[in-house]
Amino acid sequence: MGLLILSGFTGKAQQTTLASVERVSKTAKPDSAEVADKKADAKTEAKAEKKADAPAWTPVRRLWGYSFGDFYYAAHADATNRGGETMYNGVPADRNAFQFRRVYLGYDYDIDQHFTAEVLLASEPSANTTVANATNANVQNGDNLVDNKMAFFIKNFNLRYRNIWNGTDLVFGEMSTPGFALNEPGTNAPTSLSEATWNYRSIEKTVTDFHKTNSYDVGAALQGTFDPATKNYGYVFMVGNNSQASLLTAANANTGFFKIFYGDLWAKFLDKRLYVDVYGDYVKTSSTTATIGAQSHGVFKVFAAYNAKKFAVGAEAYTEQIGNGVTNTATKLNEDATVNALSLWIRGTIIKDQAHPDDPKAAKFGFFARYDTYNPDTKFNTGDTYTVNTNLSSYNPTVKEQFITAGLDFQPSPKIHFEPNVWYVGYKDQRDPGVTGYVADDHTLVYRMTVFFTFGK
Repeated sequence: MGLLILSGFTGKAQQTTLASVERVSKTAKPDSAEVADKKADAKTEAKAEKKADAPAWTPVRRLWGYSFGDFYYAAHADATNRGGETMYNGVPADRNAFQFRRVYLGYDYDIDQHFTAEVLLASEPSANTTVANATNANVQNGDNLVDNKMAFFIKNFNLRYRNIWNGTDLVFGEMSTPGFALNEPGTNAPTSLSEATWNYRSIEKTVTDFHKTNSYDVGAALQGTFDPATKNYGYVFMVGNNSQASLLTAANANTGFFKIFYGDLWAKFLDKRLYVDVYGDYVKTSSTTATIGAQSHGVFKVFAAYNAKKFAVGAEAYTEQIGNGVTNTATKLNEDATVNALSLWIRGTIIKDQAHPDDPKAAKFGFFARYDTYNPDTKFNTGDTYTVNTNLSSYNPTVKEQFITAGLDFQPSPKIHFEPNVWYVGYKDQRDPGVTGYVADDHTLVYRMTVFFTFGK
């Protein structure tokens, strides 16, 4: 009996002890090392989940290029060979040829997530080839060697610092200016300037480019957006040498001591259908001679375009002030020249590319037309004659111009275009018919089958 009582007491004591241990184990704080391990595991899992959700950065290593050229027939040539800035200056009537007008070969390289490099080689030969013993002075408008062979030159070579602050890139080197051609998708640079919106550089330059505003230069630029999330509003500010791809030399007083300033404001409205762009540049250089004051020129330009589903229309207008640009031979006075120009264009779709329904520029069959008017000196006195002081290439204050082009665009592939077109420039002398040197109205007319293709970009 005593043994049974003792056994029962011992059993109850064991149960009490086990229960106490269980209660202690439930209420005791975990070891600090265990807590640290759990926290570390939680952070690792959170980082893994976040990394899985975020898109992985893939560096760009891209070789790309494009080219356009024509089979052309020069139906008529200006009798006195005016239009030094044009592709067909000096080409005689009835000449016909196959010709490249531009060949681009580029390479884009992302160094890391912040820095990217761009190099672009370009060959832009002129239809007006020259003899083998030509001098640099009379090789016009292109990259023909003195033996008439095509040559590449370095058109872009720059380093881009992406998002130096939110929404703004810093670019240093040789690059496109914001005058009309800048178009860098995937960056904070604009994609809606006049050349990209006109979309037919294969047919002709924009009016600003046609009359020799810098399309590229060596310098530094800030290219940014005021609203990085939507990129509807932005700006470009650039300082350059005003030398384009030319090297600076001690013999040229206008390079190395003076800088050109470029500024641009751009915006997209109405769900990115309406583009507006305001541009200006200014440069002041040294005196040409002791009797001619310091040279300067500045451009102010406005561009606007509306992009509908089946067509787009655009207008580009600019004025340029050329300080001490000309000398009136009658009064012997130096005068500022004022240039005015206007370009109107339309492009559209005849048959839509069903494989790319959301791309307004993608059409199996499309059309385009453009009209430009150009006055090189609005202050020109029709009874006087002038000498040119400015070193702006091909500038001639006596000749007004009208440019017309129209054509069709067949795209067997979105990156391949066959573009039959008509190209016309009319020339009108501003001088009175009785003034020495007066030339009657004339024109240049060319019929072309243009081929344009891109690859890699």
